[in-house]
Amino acid sequence: MQRTKANTKRVIYFTRDPAPELLADFHAREWEVDVIGSVRDVRQIAHDGSLAAGLVDLASVFEPREAAALESCLAMPNIGWVAMTGAAHLDDAHARRLVRDYCFDYVTLPAANARIVDTVGHACGMISLGEPAFVDTSTAEGEMIGSCEAMLGLFRLIRKVATNDAPVFIAGESGTGKELTAAAIHARSARRHAPFVAINCGAIPAQLLQSELFGYERGAFTGAKERRVGRVEAANGGTLFLDEIGDLPFESQSSLLRFLQESTIDRLGGNGSIDVDVRVISATHVDMDAAVEEGRFRADLYHRLCVLRIDEPPLRARGNDIELLALYTLDQHRKDASRRLHGFSAGAITAMRLYEWPGNVRELINRVRRAIVMSEGRTISAEDLELSAYSTGAPVTLAQARETAERQAIELALLRHRGRLGDAARELGISRTTLYRLLVTYGMRENGESEMAD
Repeated sequence: MQRTKANTKRVIYFTRDPAPELLADFHAREWEVDVIGSVRDVRQIAHDGSLAAGLVDLASVFEPREAAALESCLAMPNIGWVAMTGAAHLDDAHARRLVRDYCFDYVTLPAANARIVDTVGHACGMISLGEPAFVDTSTAEGEMIGSCEAMLGLFRLIRKVATNDAPVFIAGESGTGKELTAAAIHARSARRHAPFVAINCGAIPAQLLQSELFGYERGAFTGAKERRVGRVEAANGGTLFLDEIGDLPFESQSSLLRFLQESTIDRLGGNGSIDVDVRVISATHVDMDAAVEEGRFRADLYHRLCVLRIDEPPLRARGNDIELLALYTLDQHRKDASRRLHGFSAGAITAMRLYEWPGNVRELINRVRRAIVMSEGRTISAEDLELSAYSTGAPVTLAQARETAERQAIELALLRHRGRLGDAARELGISRTTLYRLLVTYGMRENGESEMAD
């Protein structure tokens, strides 16, 4: 495979019977063309990360028994596909679905070479605008991504506190990524090759917390058939992350304070103390000042835990990071979609920026993952994110307005004529072929399939 020159359009021509005249037309425009004949070669090109337009000759490569392999090929990122097909191939349900879900456009043969080349050029432009090959994570810290000032400040603070062993307290709303921050501190510290052990203090019953934290000896209580090492001892030499420390039962706080003061633990049923070398990072969404003032949390324990403090920014304060995180989530879970998705609609982006995100990053990830699975369009909409109430006043392009109007007119015509394509096309003033093409383009397969069998 040749490398693409700078500013040269790259075309992947997937065919088992290349047309010399068509290749000549591509070369006349100084486009670089890779003629390939197998799914394996497509995968190799897709994995090298460069953007390209793709022309798939369904007339020569499509076989119903190989539809799954071809679908996995067309679903790969970085390539904007145009299908070149004969009218008979569109009678096959598998072929129609491949065209509808994974191609920017299609041309029905016979067609003029100039039209094919123009259509491929449009796909090349669309893939470069609407589906970036990657999301910029150059400013990432561990598994956290972000480019806003709040996150860049957080990343600087992580690097600073990682250089010593003082206890760190991370404050922030639920879903902001406090455990990721703790893990990033550990990964940058001198303890990075030792264990990172996390425990959710609010998820363990009070009567079991002592044994979970400090372990127990055989016979310490009924059912203790063998010695068990606790989480603190398991983190020896490394980092112990106490998540939701604000929910720690009051009766358990004194034993944790003793461990922090003396760096020793006592297993339940044991006869002596055990020395441990552990850095403690704790986190909570609870207002700790209020908890101390109300007597729900010991002031001396809080001061021991909160030597260095980090405040995690909420998602609503992260500006353009919202779109960055949404795109990153889409990129990570794109394979879960039933069709090829080309990003987020303008309405979806507006809605995400206007929404308050009470569940923060966790909620955004969950909403985007659900939308990936449930979306029936080529882009994820505000409705797919269940945020339609926040998309009011979203900017609409002429292309989007035209698509909406065409879809509504087609739906009404089909309803009036009970799904008969010929009658609906006459009412709309277009040919039956044009109407079917619009049905495929807009993913309205249910309205058009029965008619195509006529």
